[in-house]
Amino acid sequence: IMATTRYLHILNRQQHFLNKVHSAWLARGFATKSDEGWLSSMFAHKVDARKDAHSNLLSKKETSNLYKIQFHNVKPECMEAYNKMSDEVQKELHRDASYPCEVIGSWNNWYGEQDQAGEMKNNIIFAYLAFRKERSKMLISRRNQLLLEFSFWNEPAPRSGPNIYELRTYQLVPGTMIEWGNHWARAIKYRQENNEAVGGFFTQIGELYVVHHLWAYKDLQSREETRNAAWLKEGWDANVHYTSEWNREIMIPMEHSPLQ
Repeated sequence: IMATTRYLHILNRQQHFLNKVHSAWLARGFATKSDEGWLSSMFAHKVDARKDAHSNLLSKKETSNLYKIQFHNVKPECMEAYNKMSDEVQKELHRDASYPCEVIGSWNNWYGEQDQAGEMKNNIIFAYLAFRKERSKMLISRRNQLLLEFSFWNEPAPRSGPNIYELRTYQLVPGTMIEWGNHWARAIKYRQENNEAVGGFFTQIGELYVVHHLWAYKDLQSREETRNAAWLKEGWDANVHYTSEWNREIMIPMEHSPLQ
């Protein structure tokens, strides 16, 4: 048995982030001056539909944020202590104006992989080692991904609760990302009436060809009604009929999460 948390953070200033990463790598001997162009190429904005990378064709170009999603498998007996410590530390971190991240959401799994916690954030953290050392005693495993947001999805914004959140994750066949984007650029308009669409992302670093869709609902009954209503709309089924789901989890926001 495990516990899982989800964390979602967002980088609002790409160049600020790249400068910090490059400086850190230089200091540690992991990079040279010439590598700065490679880092910047993650956000190149000139698009050639025949040649360009998926990240350039599908993301929001100059306004695109860089997201980091973390998955923590927590020892069941440590879940309460983990949540308490995370709440205290995250509140403290984000009172610090120099902290280079913005927490978008933090959750505990309700249905799906149990005893799991997650968070989305906007940067790679270089500090707070004491917190990480103490946290490591509570974890079974952890993993993360760097994500870009789809240009046609809503941008995640704080919301009041109570809500439950559904994270749907899809593993795409290599070469189908553009087709996926074309279908969902049309499909997302059918899912706006109840403000349930929180954000759509695809991996930039980590496990590739992975897509995450994040949805919010008042409760499980509202989720069922909203999803059933979408299938009654002409055009929804045509755009999502081929979607093959990989995994879905229902999550409860942690106390400090801006997405409640």
